[in-house]
Amino acid sequence: MDEELERLRALCLALPETTERLSHGEPTWFVRGKKTFVMFADHHHDDRLAFWCAAPPGVQEELVETEPDRFFRPPYVGHRGWLGVYLDVPVDWDEIRQIVTEAFRHVAPKTLATRVPAPEV
Repeated sequence: MDEELERLRALCLALPETTERLSHGEPTWFVRGKKTFVMFADHHHDDRLAFWCAAPPGVQEELVETEPDRFFRPPYVGHRGWLGVYLDVPVDWDEIRQIVTEAFRHVAPKTLATRVPAPEV
């Protein structure tokens, strides 16, 4: 868990004007200290190591349908389109960077989001 958390933390904190604090007992990353874009989750979903993140419309449905062993609809925020990403399976950290970057761009104010290039798909 420590390695996955540290890698996720590094990805999140590399984005501009990002802060971290505990929310609901979990490390959580915010844009400008206000809007959550990623939340670490190691106890909310079937005792699986994962994170939850904001996602553009349709992304959650597509990924959960095509790769349910890697992605899930998280409790509490899944109805808002958030994506759950398992970290206790083989992980492609370049893909995780893209997912985190897209979550940031989805939540950040437009002027801040444009400072971060869209991830390559």
